[in-house]
Amino acid sequence: MKHIVSVSLGSSKRDHAFETDFLGEQFRIERIGTDGDWDKAIQLIRDLDGKIDAFGMGGIDLYIHLAGKRYVIRDAKKLVAEAKKTPMVDGSGLKNTLERKCILDIQREGVYDLRGKNVLMVCGVDRFGMAEAFEDVGAHLTLGDFIYTVGIPMPIHSLKTMRIVGGLAAPIIVKMPFDKLYPTGENQEVIIPKHSKYYYNADVLAGDFNYIRRYLPEKLNGQVIVTNTTTQDDMIMLKERGISKVITTTPDMGGRSFGTNVIEALMVTLMNKPIDQIKPEDYFGMLKELDMKPGVVDLEKFSA
Repeated sequence: MKHIVSVSLGSSKRDHAFETDFLGEQFRIERIGTDGDWDKAIQLIRDLDGKIDAFGMGGIDLYIHLAGKRYVIRDAKKLVAEAKKTPMVDGSGLKNTLERKCILDIQREGVYDLRGKNVLMVCGVDRFGMAEAFEDVGAHLTLGDFIYTVGIPMPIHSLKTMRIVGGLAAPIIVKMPFDKLYPTGENQEVIIPKHSKYYYNADVLAGDFNYIRRYLPEKLNGQVIVTNTTTQDDMIMLKERGISKVITTTPDMGGRSFGTNVIEALMVTLMNKPIDQIKPEDYFGMLKELDMKPGVVDLEKFSA
């Protein structure tokens, strides 16, 4: 049996383990949170290195992809450096493939009509491929990177502007302490409504779930969420706060959706190729073979 472990800087309350079959191979998939403890995460990687088939890097990205350029997040290098024998991926290789495909599938298969809808991406630079796909299907974007990530009240409404402004800011942002940019550990359990008008004005809230959840208002009016890494408890909370539907970019696995880092680790294991030799077309080919479809939860009919 293949064994994949996502080592996350996030809350251990979101831990999960699941066994499944992919393309004839048996897999055990685990998510282990370290509650924001870097030393604990590093030790866990050291303990498992060479004993499992692939690591996922959860709660932090190694790379930011923006308009064809790749920026390395300095703090993430501390973790990946400890995986000396077992390949480790952060999901960024999939964000421009799986998540782009997900948006196109939502529109093409009639899951939800995105044309003309107002879409808030709390952080667009984290999922630039998804943002491009929303624009491709005719949605109206609001990118909240500066509002929610660095505290500057400046919404961005076009990818052209994001490429220019983000290209200037990214080299500085990736050198900042990661916990200043993204909720880790117990902070993932804290919801602090902030600049709520952008949530209220949106038809769709999209992107990383921890970013969306962090600033979620007490009560919304039927918005749809497009995200991943959701649990049953998350669904209960979202229903209580007025969300009508949750569409996940990764499928349900034993009652929850995993992050792209887990799905990428799964694919890397199946491809059996060095990570630096895997290209976007390899991911697209594997997605086609796995026939992954968006997960859809209608919260009006949901009960735990």
